[in-house]
Amino acid sequence: MIRDHFRIFSVDLATGRGSIENLEGRDTVGGGSGLAAMLFEKYGLSDRPWDDPEQPLIFAIGPLTGYFPLMSKTVCAFKSPYHDQYAESHGGGRSALSLRFADLDALVIRGKAPTPSCLSVGSRHLDLRDVHFLWGMDLIKTGKMLRRMYKGSGHRSILRIGPAGENRSAMACINVDTYRHFGRLGCGAVMGAKNLKGIVIMGDGAFPLPEGKEYPKLFAEVHRKMTDTDMMEKYHNFGTPINMAVLNGIHALPIRNLQKTSDPDIEGITGETFARDTLLRNAACAGCPVGCIHVGFVRERFREENRYLYRQVSYDHEPIFAAGAMLHVTNAFSVLALLDTVEREGLDIMSAGVALAWATEALEKGIISTKETIVPLRFGDETAYREAFQHLGASSNDFYRILGQGTMKAAEHYGGADFACVLGQEMAGYATGEVFFVSQALGLRHSHLDTGGYSYDQKDKEPDVAGAVRFLVEDERARVLLTSLVSCLFARGVYKEQVISDCLRSVGYTTLSDRIGTVSGEVQKLRWRMRLRTGFDPHTVSIPKRFLEVETWRGRIDGIYLNEIKDAYAEAILALARDECETY
Repeated sequence: MIRDHFRIFSVDLATGRGSIENLEGRDTVGGGSGLAAMLFEKYGLSDRPWDDPEQPLIFAIGPLTGYFPLMSKTVCAFKSPYHDQYAESHGGGRSALSLRFADLDALVIRGKAPTPSCLSVGSRHLDLRDVHFLWGMDLIKTGKMLRRMYKGSGHRSILRIGPAGENRSAMACINVDTYRHFGRLGCGAVMGAKNLKGIVIMGDGAFPLPEGKEYPKLFAEVHRKMTDTDMMEKYHNFGTPINMAVLNGIHALPIRNLQKTSDPDIEGITGETFARDTLLRNAACAGCPVGCIHVGFVRERFREENRYLYRQVSYDHEPIFAAGAMLHVTNAFSVLALLDTVEREGLDIMSAGVALAWATEALEKGIISTKETIVPLRFGDETAYREAFQHLGASSNDFYRILGQGTMKAAEHYGGADFACVLGQEMAGYATGEVFFVSQALGLRHSHLDTGGYSYDQKDKEPDVAGAVRFLVEDERARVLLTSLVSCLFARGVYKEQVISDCLRSVGYTTLSDRIGTVSGEVQKLRWRMRLRTGFDPHTVSIPKRFLEVETWRGRIDGIYLNEIKDAYAEAILALARDECETY
């Protein structure tokens, strides 16, 4: 049933109790990113640290979740251990559909459980169970145990953390249904600080579809566009790893801690190589017909007479960049073995891989020694990196504990800030140029998905500061609309504004349909206000020297142009927060 209000399940872990709250605002913020920011404004404590027990951990879905293809993401919002400011992370799997079948628009978790616990919620129940026996267990084993403890399938979603989250690493992620993650900015540490090893969402309610002819007709048309166009071919066949060879070919792939942007050795870890040699199957988030999740395999010999265990590991462009190109590990099976290790620790592979790339170069330059790294890190050495990822997840010594709070924090402590590949957080797998570097450094999530800055760089345009900033602001606004629905951003080519408006109208959200242009702008401003309110100042962001040394297909990075974009974009962000953005 369509509701004008939001239905929020608010849980207090300290008491083990919860309550349903009905909140207005559907026609103002839509859902997803907008709802998460609105809930943080209501429950978040801007003047208290990220690990204060009363800080909320928020999971929010959108008005079209479950109704249309690829409306399959959940937005997680929290105060980040990485920078102690407002943050978002987006995850797929079954989490969104499970919340929809539980008749919830959002789950808000506050307080701290008295013992290591697992929270289970649904449309008709709340259960907080002591799981102290899971504390210290790796993420894969934890998943197996939770699946046995909480029976069900299809509409059940299991979220859990590994040792990194328990140790409050700012690189700790939340695993969702094995192959998806709330990956960036340390939401796994927020769960760890709350003594929360797992969250099980039971989609145990009904989910009626709209009546009449308009909805099924529109659904069929949207589904056709998703599956009959080159979108299916691009994302289902090779998936995002196809970017490895493309970026390598245009000198835009970060390699060996961004010391290079192209290397013939990368042939061993291209998307084509993974598909040919390692691919077992494709998988999909609930409600997605595309199936972009690519699952490869690793095998481990456990007896001398050729007896092996096989494990399935998902891969995408960013994990291959972080565990492969950045560490110069150029064998596909070696990369999958590293991804398997990182998964067990519950680490964000992008931050963890980039952090160890920095540590490797710092060791080479004599800034740190094996006293800090424990193992002798060398570019290309899979065995050393597997052990180092384990140390990073376990916070084995002071070095790994500090590194787990962010590469720049380690660089500030030991030295080596000039070659730290940090753009607000550890960089994503693109070295396309000035606009992308600025977009990730200053973007709200410090994510390559905040805007398409990487695509802007690849267009043959003359330097244009005003044009670049206009693009960043307008592209972010368009993406915010999608993340308030909540759509997978792979569908942005189909979900244009008119299609979105038609979809909302077909399921009964008439007023929201009429206001989507206004909503996207209002949510964009609201998110920035939350970020600034918790301490962000875009003018204080600096871009390390390594990014000024990069060579791309256009030539060497133009430092003057980069800083001009950075200063202008910082002003645009402040104008958005002040609601003074008529220029854009």
